[in-house]
Amino acid sequence: MRRADLHYELPPELIAQQPVTPRDSSRLLVLDRATGQRVHRTFRDLGEYLQPGDCLVLNDTRVIPARFACCRQSGGRIEALFLHESGGEWHLLLKPTRRLAVGEFLVCDGDGLRLELVRRLERGEWVARPVPETEPVPWLERVGETPLPPYIQRAQGPDAEDVTRYQTVYAQRAGAVAAPTAGLHFTPELLGELEQAGVRRVQATLHVGAGTFQPITAERLTDHQMHAEWFDISAEVLATLAATRAAGGRIVAVGTTATRVLESIDATIGGGTELAARQGWTEIFIYPPYQFRNVDVLLTNFHLPESTLLALIMALATPEQIRAAYADAVAQRYRFYSYGDAMLIV
Repeated sequence: MRRADLHYELPPELIAQQPVTPRDSSRLLVLDRATGQRVHRTFRDLGEYLQPGDCLVLNDTRVIPARFACCRQSGGRIEALFLHESGGEWHLLLKPTRRLAVGEFLVCDGDGLRLELVRRLERGEWVARPVPETEPVPWLERVGETPLPPYIQRAQGPDAEDVTRYQTVYAQRAGAVAAPTAGLHFTPELLGELEQAGVRRVQATLHVGAGTFQPITAERLTDHQMHAEWFDISAEVLATLAATRAAGGRIVAVGTTATRVLESIDATIGGGTELAARQGWTEIFIYPPYQFRNVDVLLTNFHLPESTLLALIMALATPEQIRAAYADAVAQRYRFYSYGDAMLIV
Protein backbone atom coordinates (compact mmCIF):
# COMPACT_ATOMS: atom_id res chain seq x y z
CA MET A 1 0.00 0.00 0.00
CA ARG A 2 1.23 3.50 -0.83
CA ARG A 3 0.78 6.85 0.87
CA ALA A 4 -1.28 8.08 -2.10
CA ASP A 5 -3.85 5.37 -1.33
CA LEU A 6 -4.64 7.26 1.89
CA HIS A 7 -5.37 10.60 0.25
CA TYR A 8 -8.75 12.29 0.02
CA GLU A 9 -9.93 15.86 -0.52
CA LEU A 10 -11.43 17.63 2.48
CA PRO A 11 -12.91 21.13 2.31
CA PRO A 12 -11.23 23.15 5.10
CA GLU A 13 -14.56 24.34 6.45
CA LEU A 14 -15.41 20.76 7.48
CA ILE A 15 -12.56 20.69 10.03
CA ALA A 16 -14.45 21.10 13.31
CA GLN A 17 -13.24 24.08 15.35
CA GLN A 18 -15.66 23.72 18.27
CA PRO A 19 -17.28 20.70 19.96
CA VAL A 20 -21.04 20.22 19.76
CA THR A 21 -23.24 20.44 22.84
CA PRO A 22 -24.26 18.07 24.27
CA ARG A 23 -21.43 15.68 23.47
CA ASP A 24 -23.69 12.88 22.20
CA SER A 25 -25.50 15.13 19.70
CA SER A 26 -22.68 14.67 17.19
CA ARG A 27 -23.45 12.69 14.05
CA LEU A 28 -22.67 9.00 13.60
CA LEU A 29 -21.98 7.26 10.31
CA VAL A 30 -22.51 3.50 10.66
CA LEU A 31 -20.65 1.28 8.20
CA ASP A 32 -21.54 -2.40 7.87
CA ARG A 33 -18.45 -4.25 6.62
CA ALA A 34 -20.44 -7.29 5.51
CA THR A 35 -22.66 -5.35 3.10
CA GLY A 36 -20.91 -2.00 2.64
CA GLN A 37 -24.16 -0.31 3.68
CA ARG A 38 -23.92 3.10 5.34
CA VAL A 39 -26.47 4.67 7.68
CA HIS A 40 -26.49 8.23 9.01
CA ARG A 41 -27.50 8.56 12.65
CA THR A 42 -26.80 10.58 15.80
CA PHE A 43 -24.23 9.43 18.35
CA ARG A 44 -26.84 8.94 21.07
CA ASP A 45 -28.31 6.20 18.80
CA LEU A 46 -25.16 4.12 19.33
CA GLY A 47 -26.97 1.60 21.53
CA GLU A 48 -29.09 0.48 18.59
CA TYR A 49 -25.97 -1.02 17.01
CA LEU A 50 -24.61 -2.68 20.14
CA GLN A 51 -25.90 -5.89 21.66
CA PRO A 52 -26.32 -7.13 25.24
CA GLY A 53 -23.07 -8.88 26.06
CA ASP A 54 -20.87 -6.59 23.98
CA CYS A 55 -18.02 -4.87 25.81
CA LEU A 56 -16.70 -1.35 25.20
CA VAL A 57 -12.96 -0.85 25.65
CA LEU A 58 -12.33 2.76 26.71
CA ASN A 59 -8.96 4.51 26.81
CA ASP A 60 -8.87 6.18 30.23
CA THR A 61 -5.84 8.38 29.52
CA ARG A 62 -6.13 12.01 30.65
CA VAL A 63 -4.77 14.86 28.57
CA ILE A 64 -2.25 16.91 30.52
CA PRO A 65 -1.69 20.66 29.94
CA ALA A 66 1.49 19.78 28.09
CA ARG A 67 2.14 23.02 26.21
CA PHE A 68 4.21 25.74 27.85
CA ALA A 69 6.55 28.59 26.96
CA CYS A 70 10.16 29.27 27.85
CA CYS A 71 12.98 31.47 26.65
CA ARG A 72 16.66 31.27 25.81
CA GLN A 73 19.24 33.21 27.73
CA SER A 74 19.37 35.50 24.70
CA GLY A 75 15.68 36.27 25.24
CA GLY A 76 14.37 34.31 22.26
CA ARG A 77 10.98 32.67 22.87
CA ILE A 78 10.60 28.89 22.61
CA GLU A 79 7.33 26.97 22.46
CA ALA A 80 7.54 23.60 24.24
CA LEU A 81 5.36 20.52 24.24
CA PHE A 82 6.02 17.93 26.95
CA LEU A 83 5.95 14.37 25.59
CA HIS A 84 6.99 12.07 28.44
CA GLU A 85 9.46 11.62 31.29
CA SER A 86 12.12 8.93 31.58
CA GLY A 87 14.66 8.60 34.38
CA GLY A 88 14.19 12.18 35.49
CA GLU A 89 14.66 13.54 31.96
CA TRP A 90 11.90 15.22 29.96
CA HIS A 91 11.27 14.53 26.29
CA LEU A 92 10.04 17.71 24.63
CA LEU A 93 9.10 19.09 21.24
CA LEU A 94 10.67 22.54 20.93
CA LYS A 95 9.98 25.24 18.34
CA PRO A 96 11.95 26.95 16.88
CA THR A 97 14.76 24.46 17.36
CA ARG A 98 17.40 25.23 14.70
CA ARG A 99 19.71 27.35 16.87
CA LEU A 100 19.36 25.43 20.11
CA ALA A 101 22.48 23.68 21.41
CA VAL A 102 23.28 20.85 23.82
CA GLY A 103 24.19 22.28 27.23
CA GLU A 104 22.00 25.36 26.80
CA PHE A 105 19.50 26.29 29.53
CA LEU A 106 15.93 27.39 28.83
CA VAL A 107 14.00 29.35 31.46
CA CYS A 108 10.32 28.42 31.70
CA ASP A 109 7.45 30.84 32.14
CA GLY A 110 5.49 30.54 35.34
CA ASP A 111 8.01 29.81 38.08
CA GLY A 112 11.38 30.10 36.36
CA LEU A 113 12.17 26.39 36.18
CA ARG A 114 15.26 25.82 34.04
CA LEU A 115 15.66 23.07 31.45
CA GLU A 116 19.15 21.90 30.51
CA LEU A 117 19.20 20.59 26.94
CA VAL A 118 20.87 17.16 27.05
CA ARG A 119 20.31 15.55 23.64
CA ARG A 120 18.84 16.51 20.28
CA LEU A 121 16.64 13.84 18.71
CA GLU A 122 14.71 13.89 15.43
CA ARG A 123 11.86 16.13 14.24
CA GLY A 124 12.37 18.88 16.80
CA GLU A 125 12.44 16.53 19.81
CA TRP A 126 14.88 17.18 22.65
CA VAL A 127 15.78 15.50 25.91
CA ALA A 128 16.09 18.00 28.76
CA ARG A 129 16.90 17.83 32.45
CA PRO A 130 14.79 20.04 34.76
CA VAL A 131 16.72 22.12 37.29
CA PRO A 132 15.83 21.59 40.07
CA GLU A 133 14.55 18.03 39.60
CA THR A 134 10.78 18.33 39.16
CA GLU A 135 7.83 15.99 38.68
CA PRO A 136 6.44 17.05 35.29
CA VAL A 137 2.68 16.50 35.62
CA PRO A 138 2.10 18.56 38.80
CA TRP A 139 4.31 21.29 37.35
CA LEU A 140 2.41 21.30 34.06
CA GLU A 141 -0.91 21.45 35.91
CA ARG A 142 0.29 24.78 37.34
CA VAL A 143 1.84 26.43 34.29
CA GLY A 144 0.83 24.54 31.14
CA GLU A 145 -2.11 24.79 28.77
CA THR A 146 -4.24 22.27 26.87
CA PRO A 147 -2.31 21.12 23.76
CA LEU A 148 -4.96 21.46 21.06
CA PRO A 149 -4.15 19.89 17.67
CA PRO A 150 -2.63 22.25 15.07
CA TYR A 151 -5.79 22.22 12.94
CA ILE A 152 -7.94 23.70 15.74
CA GLN A 153 -7.40 27.44 15.52
CA ARG A 154 -7.51 29.68 18.59
CA ALA A 155 -6.35 33.30 18.37
CA GLN A 156 -5.58 33.46 22.11
CA GLY A 157 -4.86 29.80 22.82
CA PRO A 158 -7.27 27.22 24.29
CA ASP A 159 -10.41 28.67 25.86
CA ALA A 160 -12.14 27.59 29.06
CA GLU A 161 -14.39 25.15 27.19
CA ASP A 162 -11.40 23.36 25.65
CA VAL A 163 -10.08 22.47 29.09
CA THR A 164 -13.10 20.24 29.74
CA ARG A 165 -14.25 19.31 26.25
CA TYR A 166 -10.84 18.13 24.97
CA GLN A 167 -11.07 15.41 27.61
CA THR A 168 -13.28 12.33 27.87
CA VAL A 169 -15.76 12.14 30.77
CA TYR A 170 -13.99 8.97 31.98
CA ALA A 171 -10.39 10.26 31.77
CA GLN A 172 -8.33 9.14 34.77
CA ARG A 173 -4.64 8.47 34.15
CA ALA A 174 -2.61 11.57 33.29
CA GLY A 175 -0.14 11.28 30.46
CA ALA A 176 -1.62 12.06 27.02
CA VAL A 177 -0.75 15.09 24.92
CA ALA A 178 -3.71 14.49 22.61
CA ALA A 179 -7.21 13.26 23.38
CA PRO A 180 -8.52 9.80 22.41
CA THR A 181 -11.14 11.61 20.38
CA ALA A 182 -13.64 8.80 19.71
CA GLY A 183 -14.44 8.91 23.42
CA LEU A 184 -15.23 12.62 23.43
CA HIS A 185 -18.81 11.90 22.30
CA PHE A 186 -19.80 9.94 25.40
CA THR A 187 -21.82 11.43 28.24
CA PRO A 188 -22.25 9.82 31.67
CA GLU A 189 -25.94 9.40 30.85
CA LEU A 190 -25.26 7.54 27.59
CA LEU A 191 -22.73 5.26 29.30
CA GLY A 192 -25.34 4.52 31.97
CA GLU A 193 -27.99 3.71 29.37
CA LEU A 194 -25.65 1.32 27.58
CA GLU A 195 -24.81 -0.42 30.84
CA GLN A 196 -28.50 -0.84 31.63
CA ALA A 197 -28.95 -2.36 28.16
CA GLY A 198 -26.35 -5.02 28.97
CA VAL A 199 -23.32 -3.45 27.29
CA ARG A 200 -20.30 -3.81 29.55
CA ARG A 201 -17.30 -1.50 29.60
CA VAL A 202 -13.69 -1.82 30.67
CA GLN A 203 -10.79 0.60 30.66
CA ALA A 204 -7.26 0.34 29.37
CA THR A 205 -4.64 3.05 28.92
CA LEU A 206 -2.69 4.38 25.99
CA HIS A 207 -1.04 7.75 26.48
CA VAL A 208 -1.58 9.41 23.11
CA GLY A 209 1.58 11.12 21.84
CA ALA A 210 2.20 13.96 19.44
CA GLY A 211 3.19 11.38 16.84
CA THR A 212 -0.49 10.73 16.24
CA PHE A 213 -0.53 13.94 14.14
CA GLN A 214 2.57 13.11 12.12
CA PRO A 215 1.77 12.34 8.48
CA ILE A 216 3.20 9.34 6.71
CA THR A 217 6.26 10.56 4.81
CA ALA A 218 7.42 7.34 3.14
CA GLU A 219 5.94 6.50 -0.25
CA ARG A 220 5.40 2.88 0.77
CA LEU A 221 3.74 2.21 4.10
CA THR A 222 6.20 -0.59 4.81
CA ASP A 223 8.94 2.06 5.00
CA HIS A 224 7.18 4.28 7.56
CA GLN A 225 8.67 4.46 11.08
CA MET A 226 5.77 4.37 13.53
CA HIS A 227 5.85 6.49 16.67
CA ALA A 228 5.78 4.77 20.08
CA GLU A 229 3.10 5.20 22.76
CA TRP A 230 2.92 3.75 26.27
CA PHE A 231 0.02 1.39 27.09
CA ASP A 232 -1.30 -0.66 29.99
CA ILE A 233 -4.06 -3.28 30.19
CA SER A 234 -4.74 -5.38 33.26
CA ALA A 235 -5.23 -9.13 33.57
CA GLU A 236 -8.73 -8.47 34.97
CA VAL A 237 -9.72 -6.51 31.85
CA LEU A 238 -8.32 -9.23 29.60
CA ALA A 239 -10.29 -11.85 31.53
CA THR A 240 -13.48 -9.81 31.09
CA LEU A 241 -12.88 -9.53 27.36
CA ALA A 242 -12.20 -13.27 27.09
CA ALA A 243 -15.49 -13.96 28.92
CA THR A 244 -17.23 -11.54 26.54
CA ARG A 245 -16.14 -13.51 23.52
CA ALA A 246 -16.86 -16.85 25.17
CA ALA A 247 -20.46 -15.72 25.71
CA GLY A 248 -20.84 -14.57 22.10
CA GLY A 249 -20.32 -10.86 22.72
CA ARG A 250 -18.15 -8.51 20.71
CA ILE A 251 -15.11 -6.46 21.72
CA VAL A 252 -15.87 -2.85 20.76
CA ALA A 253 -12.77 -0.66 20.63
CA VAL A 254 -13.53 2.98 21.35
CA GLY A 255 -11.00 4.68 19.14
CA THR A 256 -7.81 3.80 17.32
CA THR A 257 -5.90 4.15 20.60
CA ALA A 258 -7.88 1.37 22.28
CA THR A 259 -7.38 -0.61 19.08
CA ARG A 260 -3.60 -0.20 19.33
CA VAL A 261 -3.70 -1.51 22.89
CA LEU A 262 -5.78 -4.56 21.97
CA GLU A 263 -3.78 -5.42 18.89
CA SER A 264 -0.46 -4.97 20.74
CA ILE A 265 -1.31 -8.01 22.85
CA ASP A 266 0.73 -10.91 21.50
CA ALA A 267 -2.16 -13.36 21.73
CA THR A 268 -5.79 -13.73 20.74
CA ILE A 269 -8.22 -12.77 23.49
CA GLY A 270 -10.56 -15.65 24.17
CA GLY A 271 -8.21 -18.12 22.56
CA GLY A 272 -8.33 -20.45 25.54
CA THR A 273 -5.24 -19.16 27.34
CA GLU A 274 -5.44 -16.95 30.41
CA LEU A 275 -3.61 -13.74 29.61
CA ALA A 276 -1.40 -11.79 31.98
CA ALA A 277 -1.37 -8.00 32.22
CA ARG A 278 0.49 -6.19 29.46
CA GLN A 279 2.22 -2.81 29.58
CA GLY A 280 5.02 -1.05 27.78
CA TRP A 281 5.68 0.87 24.58
CA THR A 282 3.92 -0.06 21.37
CA GLU A 283 4.98 0.88 17.86
CA ILE A 284 2.35 -1.23 16.14
CA PHE A 285 1.48 0.09 12.68
CA ILE A 286 -1.78 -1.33 11.34
CA TYR A 287 -2.55 -1.10 7.64
CA PRO A 288 -4.05 -3.42 4.96
CA PRO A 289 -3.98 -6.40 4.79
CA TYR A 290 -3.59 -6.64 8.58
CA GLN A 291 -5.75 -9.33 10.23
CA PHE A 292 -7.32 -8.14 13.48
CA ARG A 293 -7.27 -10.56 16.42
CA ASN A 294 -8.84 -8.64 19.28
CA VAL A 295 -11.19 -6.02 17.81
CA ASP A 296 -14.62 -6.89 16.48
CA VAL A 297 -16.21 -3.43 16.22
CA LEU A 298 -14.54 -0.02 16.05
CA LEU A 299 -15.89 3.38 17.04
CA THR A 300 -13.73 6.17 15.65
CA ASN A 301 -13.61 9.76 14.41
CA PHE A 302 -12.76 10.92 10.88
CA HIS A 303 -9.01 11.07 10.34
CA LEU A 304 -6.48 13.16 8.45
CA PRO A 305 -5.52 12.23 4.88
CA GLU A 306 -2.33 10.19 4.55
CA SER A 307 -2.31 9.35 8.26
CA THR A 308 -1.55 6.13 10.11
CA LEU A 309 -5.03 6.29 11.67
CA LEU A 310 -6.71 6.27 8.27
CA ALA A 311 -4.56 3.27 7.32
CA LEU A 312 -5.76 1.47 10.46
CA ILE A 313 -9.45 1.80 9.67
CA MET A 314 -8.81 0.77 6.06
CA ALA A 315 -7.44 -2.47 7.49
CA LEU A 316 -10.62 -3.17 9.46
CA ALA A 317 -13.01 -2.35 6.63
CA THR A 318 -11.74 -2.40 3.04
CA PRO A 319 -9.99 0.63 1.54
CA GLU A 320 -12.84 0.91 -0.96
CA GLN A 321 -15.47 0.95 1.80
CA ILE A 322 -13.60 3.63 3.75
CA ARG A 323 -13.07 5.81 0.69
CA ALA A 324 -16.78 5.59 -0.11
CA ALA A 325 -17.73 6.33 3.49
CA TYR A 326 -15.43 9.38 3.64
CA ALA A 327 -16.77 10.69 0.33
CA ASP A 328 -20.28 10.26 1.71
CA ALA A 329 -19.33 12.07 4.92
CA VAL A 330 -17.91 14.99 2.94
CA ALA A 331 -21.04 15.15 0.78
CA GLN A 332 -23.24 15.05 3.88
CA ARG A 333 -21.16 17.83 5.50
CA TYR A 334 -19.94 15.81 8.47
CA ARG A 335 -17.52 17.52 10.84
CA PHE A 336 -13.98 16.10 10.73
CA TYR A 337 -11.08 15.44 13.12
CA SER A 338 -10.84 15.81 16.89
CA TYR A 339 -13.97 17.87 17.59
CA GLY A 340 -15.81 16.30 14.66
CA ASP A 341 -18.36 13.54 14.19
CA ALA A 342 -17.99 9.80 14.64
CA MET A 343 -18.04 6.59 12.64
CA LEU A 344 -19.00 3.09 13.80
CA ILE A 345 -17.55 0.17 11.82
CA VAL A 346 -19.45 -3.06 12.54
